[in-house]
Amino acid sequence: MSEPQKKDRFDQAFLRKDYLTKQEANKEVIKLAAPALAEQIMMSLIGMADMIMVSRIGPAAIAAVGLSNQPMMFAMAIFMALNVGTTAVVARHVGANESDAANETARQSLILVGLLGVIMAAIMFFSAQWILLFMGAEPDTMAHAVTYFRIVSVSMIFNTIQMSVNSMVRGAGDTKSPMSNNMTVNVINLVGNFLLINGIWFFPKLGVTGAALATAFSRLVGSILALSLVLIPGKRITVSFKERFHFNWDIAARVAKIGFPAAIEQFIMRGGMIIFTRTISGLGTVTYAAHQVALNITSLSFTTGMGFAMSATSLVGRSLGAKKPDMAEMLANSAHKLAMMVSGAVAVILFFFGRQVALLYSNDLAVITQAAIALKIIALVQPSQSTQFVLAGALRGAGDTKWPLYSTIIGVWGFRVLLSYLFVQVLGYGLVGAWVAMAVDQFARSSIILYRFRSNKWKHVRV
Repeated sequence: MSEPQKKDRFDQAFLRKDYLTKQEANKEVIKLAAPALAEQIMMSLIGMADMIMVSRIGPAAIAAVGLSNQPMMFAMAIFMALNVGTTAVVARHVGANESDAANETARQSLILVGLLGVIMAAIMFFSAQWILLFMGAEPDTMAHAVTYFRIVSVSMIFNTIQMSVNSMVRGAGDTKSPMSNNMTVNVINLVGNFLLINGIWFFPKLGVTGAALATAFSRLVGSILALSLVLIPGKRITVSFKERFHFNWDIAARVAKIGFPAAIEQFIMRGGMIIFTRTISGLGTVTYAAHQVALNITSLSFTTGMGFAMSATSLVGRSLGAKKPDMAEMLANSAHKLAMMVSGAVAVILFFFGRQVALLYSNDLAVITQAAIALKIIALVQPSQSTQFVLAGALRGAGDTKWPLYSTIIGVWGFRVLLSYLFVQVLGYGLVGAWVAMAVDQFARSSIILYRFRSNKWKHVRV
């Protein structure tokens, strides 16, 4: 028996039990969440280091990267949605011990993602200047932003492939391989930034353009490493291109059934984020730089929810595939409780030490002061943010993607967008008003997701 096969038997052992103790449930959650959590923390820390390097160029450079990221995330929405559908379907097949069906789902998804990646990259590349003007970039920001945007647009092709493969193998229960690959990619990005932003050794000093080139190269490496996880025979998910490709409408329908609400959710959320970002960018380059610094630091708080959400998605999907809904509920609850414990520690850091962390980014007093206040605000809703991430991940693992969509519509547009406009544009509360709106959004979304999860109706969603 090969090593991957032995490992699959070990990872699937919990599905052969009729009941799990709390300790056993926690163990299964931690086994999957620990690599994902380590991966997310490493990515967050490296992302923070990247932004610190960029911030040394000045507030305009920070704004250039920040304003580029939001439309990029909007463009990635369709791929994130496809990945949600792929993860859920692969997890169900793996839980039901249907390896051929899992492999074919992965193959169909990977080819589709590759084709869409090329198309989207071309659209973003040629629309760069128009998009940045729409985002409210000021002249000092545009000088950095257009080149950065175009280079990173091209690298979307590699990024979409890497994300797609990672979603497949995570659905099969392997969170360690994506963790290892993503850590390698992020270290390459960090080293590339250090060399190309500052002009170290024989490398030219390229500033923000250097940051873009480092990102593009690291994503190329990431796509190669990701493909090695599925193209080599014997892996738990194996994709083969030896046979002629025929589009499978049945697989597409199953992925789309889950992915379509997730796609709408992503487009609604990213669209709301763009409007939210435009509202803040209108406050000027310095204030937007403070906002971006606070967001970058807050990414550390996202890691808790995302790491445990990945675990919940895979465990719930496999448990339901094995016809064990009560086990799925227990594992989801374990992931939620563990995430809440960690998020409490993160909240303390953000509230009491946010200013000290912000000092790493800038010596501009206005930037530091505004960023520190924003971090105190978001620290207060860390439990809500954690609940929203983890239990939404559990719902997605069950294929119940409509309720995360409903929560996004209400939270992002009903609260974040409208309240930020009221607080910033009408009442003149500035960045503080925008971050209060963000906090209310997190609380609203978590309340909706928690209501749906406790209804237990997600246990009966057909995939």
